[in-house]
Amino acid sequence: MPRLPYLAGMVATAVTLGVLASAPASGDEPLVSHPRVVAHFDFAAGETPENIALEPDGSADLTFSFARQVANVTRHGDIRRRVTLPAVANPNTPIVHNAVVLGIVRAHDGTLYVNYATGTSKTGIWRITPDGRRPQQIAKLPADGLLNGLALDERRGVLYAADSVLGIVWRVPVTGGRGTAWVRGTALAPVPSGTGIGANGIKVHDGAVWVSNTDRGTLLRIPVRRNGSAGRIRTQARGLDGIDDFAFTSRRGDTVLAALDGTSQVVVVRPQGTHSVVLTQRDGISNPTSVAVRDQTVYVPSASYFATEPDPNLLLARLNHG
Repeated sequence: MPRLPYLAGMVATAVTLGVLASAPASGDEPLVSHPRVVAHFDFAAGETPENIALEPDGSADLTFSFARQVANVTRHGDIRRRVTLPAVANPNTPIVHNAVVLGIVRAHDGTLYVNYATGTSKTGIWRITPDGRRPQQIAKLPADGLLNGLALDERRGVLYAADSVLGIVWRVPVTGGRGTAWVRGTALAPVPSGTGIGANGIKVHDGAVWVSNTDRGTLLRIPVRRNGSAGRIRTQARGLDGIDDFAFTSRRGDTVLAALDGTSQVVVVRPQGTHSVVLTQRDGISNPTSVAVRDQTVYVPSASYFATEPDPNLLLARLNHG
């Protein structure tokens, strides 16, 4: 199928958006094994999966960035439903110049929240109710930013959005309203000579907000103080070239599985900062953008943004320990 005109430009700039052969973690047993691609998507239609949230039944809610959609994909690869964010006249999102849906999180009641970056007043966080009816913007954020990863802290009732261009983590009440710059700094900013993508993936874990920086190849930990303010930014790991989003292998412990989209790899990042490859392009991934973990299953969406023969897909694998 011929590529749509806007996708031709997307391929040239998509590395900036994100931006498995299994390897043993200890002994003879690999950390991640039995990878299998369960779904292939339509690149020409903008079905480029950028981020993921999991449902209780094991299905995955994926953001199809350039299609402006959220799609629910079963473990067998079937798309059960889609929600489309409203079209924007003359989008002017920094770097990508299109309206794109990026980060996604799911609340316990089934409500979904997504980042919608448009370069207009529609830029911000949007809520999708469990019935999938009309999405609603609950917070406006700067149009000159690029909202990427999204994290939810239900205990505190807040959302955290990583702004890749402005180098800011925004904090927004889950009920909606005005966003505040929770933390900013060089560690979150892009490199002037790089892709222009700084803060990217983001998670709330063990009393802290964790953020990846694509340009700097780092994984950061930012403690949440008792009053909700940000503590000092600590670099947890370096040398993660092209890191996109990531997931923890368990609720306890700081071991991370991270997507490196430029090299089509997933790596395990240990608490001491070392990392090793657990999945590669030979396993079926193609410019992976995020990772999710549920029990002993690893989910890896691939956007295939700049592959010679694009194959956006969803891969599942087994997590053996970690």
